[in-house]
Amino acid sequence: MTGANRVRRWRIAATASTEGRVGLLKRSGYWADVKPTGLFADFQAVWKQAGGNRWRIAALSAASTFGVFYMMWNQGGQAPHPPPAVTYITSWEAGRSDEEIEASNITNQKIKDVLETEQTSRDEKTKDIYRILGRMSGMDVEKIEREAAQERAAAKKAQLESIAASRAGNAGE
Repeated sequence: MTGANRVRRWRIAATASTEGRVGLLKRSGYWADVKPTGLFADFQAVWKQAGGNRWRIAALSAASTFGVFYMMWNQGGQAPHPPPAVTYITSWEAGRSDEEIEASNITNQKIKDVLETEQTSRDEKTKDIYRILGRMSGMDVEKIEREAAQERAAAKKAQLESIAASRAGNAGE
């Protein structure tokens, strides 16, 4: 390959890559009509129109903006509780006696009961937060809870009926 061909190929590649970059920098759609010079001209016109009150208006605007952000900054919030740690059983001792198995089962059941109590407590706190939010939003929280309880009872009843029907069908065979 001669030197002239290398230069020509390099120029073609450089032109293609430059054209691609220019295409990425072009304004399109909504932003094609937006120009910052218009923004500054509008601001200058409004600033002059305010007359002698411009500094009072600017101070009031800054104070109200600061006040809103200050109130938001000081408000507390609660993040969702982290999920409980999971312990996986990797292996059992080969020669465990029945008493050891029973003792470990009792211990594990106690741990499970404690975790279930903690989860129930967390769920109730979450429901309280949603109840407060619902009341603040103007919702009838008690009515919503009654309807939800009725729906859960109907779903449980339907599930029990389907289980009974499947057992009756299996017993007849």
